[in-house]
Amino acid sequence: MRIEPIGRRASATGGSIVLLPGVGQRLEDFVRHGFDAALHERRLPLDLLLASPALAHLTDRDWLPRLRAELAALRAGGRPLWLGGISLGAYMALRYAAEFPDAFDGLCLLAPYLGSRIIAAEVARARPLHAWRAGALTAEDDERRIWRYVLGLRAPAPRVFIGLGAQDRFADTQRLLLRALPHAGVVQLEGGHDWPVWRQLWENFLDRHLGEPEARPVSP
Repeated sequence: MRIEPIGRRASATGGSIVLLPGVGQRLEDFVRHGFDAALHERRLPLDLLLASPALAHLTDRDWLPRLRAELAALRAGGRPLWLGGISLGAYMALRYAAEFPDAFDGLCLLAPYLGSRIIAAEVARARPLHAWRAGALTAEDDERRIWRYVLGLRAPAPRVFIGLGAQDRFADTQRLLLRALPHAGVVQLEGGHDWPVWRQLWENFLDRHLGEPEARPVSP
């Protein structure tokens, strides 16, 4: 597990936002697209970091306890900790949350990938939605664990921000996530699954979810 600061550190006593990357995303991409600059322009006393699990740890899920060990140090002394990611990174953030639901203070999910549409369709058929049950789970049932976690969440904690583009290729499952989390802060913009949309969503997250006591949900 490699955790690196994105840009300059803000404060040794402030909190942290830890992002998990999507497929092919590198630390340089977050810097080039201004994620660090947007945070520091707002003078928020938070460090922005990128957590990149080794590929060898993903298949055996060894990245989960490794990430927890890293994040525990960031959260020591009651410092706030947000966990998030883009696309597959958001999926991994949700998988971590399902495993360790009390190990963070909030989730920032940008253009989340939510896995198989087969399982999502199964969830969508439930009437009401929260009547869906995951059933007996194996070690490989990551997606079912995520949906079980999502459908079990209730306000007020943890805080959740979901940002998506209206033309995102995963928009169908993302809107199912919105149905499952009616108390989440939501921003939907025109655009697809790409960096310009993600950067604007990131700024919305900083302004609406960290700059104010509570985010106001926006209907998709």
